Amino acid sequence: MKQHFVLALFLFTAGNLMVAQQVSFEEYDLDNGLHVILHQDNSAPVVTTAVMYHVGSKDEDPEKTGFAHFFEHLLFEGTKNIERGEWDKIVASNGGSGNANTFLDRTYYYETFPSNSLETGLWLESERLMHPIIGQIGVDTQKEVVQEERRLRVDNSPYGAFFEVLLKNLYTKHPYRWGVIGSLDHLASATLEDFKNFNKTFYVPNNAVLVVAGDFETAKTKQMISDYFGPIPRGAEIQRNQVVEDPIVNTKKATYHDPNIQIPAILLAYRTPGQAERDAYVIDMISTYLSDGESSKLYKKLVDEKKIALQIFSVPVDAEDYSCYVVGGLPVGDNSIQDIKNEIDAEILKIQSELISEKDYQKLQNKFENNFVNANSSISGIANSLAENYMLRDNTNLINTEIEIYRSITREEIMEVAKKYLKVNQRVELAYLPEQKDAN
Repeated sequence: MKQHFVLALFLFTAGNLMVAQQVSFEEYDLDNGLHVILHQDNSAPVVTTAVMYHVGSKDEDPEKTGFAHFFEHLLFEGTKNIERGEWDKIVASNGGSGNANTFLDRTYYYETFPSNSLETGLWLESERLMHPIIGQIGVDTQKEVVQEERRLRVDNSPYGAFFEVLLKNLYTKHPYRWGVIGSLDHLASATLEDFKNFNKTFYVPNNAVLVVAGDFETAKTKQMISDYFGPIPRGAEIQRNQVVEDPIVNTKKATYHDPNIQIPAILLAYRTPGQAERDAYVIDMISTYLSDGESSKLYKKLVDEKKIALQIFSVPVDAEDYSCYVVGGLPVGDNSIQDIKNEIDAEILKIQSELISEKDYQKLQNKFENNFVNANSSISGIANSLAENYMLRDNTNLINTEIEIYRSITREEIMEVAKKYLKVNQRVELAYLPEQKDAN
């Protein structure tokens, strides 16, 4: 009787949790092409204002890389109505916090405020879009900031360069082939006019989505959005080239020597479909099953049981045109990166040739259910999900329905997708090694 009661209580709680997960929203377009998404939640007096621009490193000139990431920094420099150095002060003085990030396909700016400062957030983001100052002082300042960031995160960070090296080998035609942070030489040689042209091309309302999520009054908020963003002129339509990569038909082997490490690593990278495609969701499940965290098959086998690896890791990279699945590890003791590779291949072969167990399948489903709930447990998380689903997956309502895709994926489908994409001859093998010492 007690067991039945506990089970019923669990099911009731889980059911309520999933109902609570439903995110209501409204979306519409301004005349200038700005897409607006509103999610009202008056349960707490906080609100997030966010703008995502459909511009990332893939939109750069191959001879002028790093611009999208550079603008992530540059557009905090100030506007016609906000003096240099005042942006963060305005946010902090209104009890808020904010940040920005850039990736292959998009750039994202956001602030979270007490709800009585919503208008401040809308004003700030409209200023960034309408009145940015692209001046030499700001450009020179941010060049130094980006140089220091690269030194910290890539040049002087253990294993910091692996992502750039993998991209360069995974793609030969597509602009994903260079790193998001880009080339410091390109930034150093760029003119002020180059930066102004980039801003004029991509930072326009018809290339952006504005999200307001949290505690607000809908009618009042719509009027403020109209007042602040409506007067911003529409930009020219952006022409994007659809670059198609040739398939990898023979294993590509690469070696990189990192002066910041003592333990070598092996990384195996597979090019996979764009993030909106169903197979990308299946790859996500495969990645989680094989290599995501200490409960994954590879971690338990190589780290816990056989003790041949110090660490096992995966880097599933979701992107608009192509994604990639990266799995790798660090050997321990006298074991080698070849030993790690052999064990990874054995587990991949197993998932290609036989169905995962029903128990493991249910564990996967439970994990994705949990991830689905947690991803949108905060107002800022909801704002990010709404923006990405609209811009990069062309379906805002995935915030409510994406879990159904994972639920519908079968064990048979997992096996077939593993066969299709995780082939030895379709991957990049990167031996990431300590820097060779001079024998003299």
